[in-house]
Amino acid sequence: MPDTVPEPPPRVLSDAARRALAEAEERRRAADAARTPLPPEVNGRGGPEPVRYGDWEVKGIISDF
Repeated sequence: MPDTVPEPPPRVLSDAARRALAEAEERRRAADAARTPLPPEVNGRGGPEPVRYGDWEVKGIISDF
């Protein structure tokens, strides 16, 4: 008895779905091209980004925003 599962048939996309996927890919490429890398922070604090985690911790003292 084989342990493999037969592959499902390939999905057939409508013309509208293909256009939507192409437009989404074009928007992703345009957004990536427009994004400029930020310069490195000089004398900044280490650790996780405080805005992302919702609090700021310095020497064990936490300040919530």
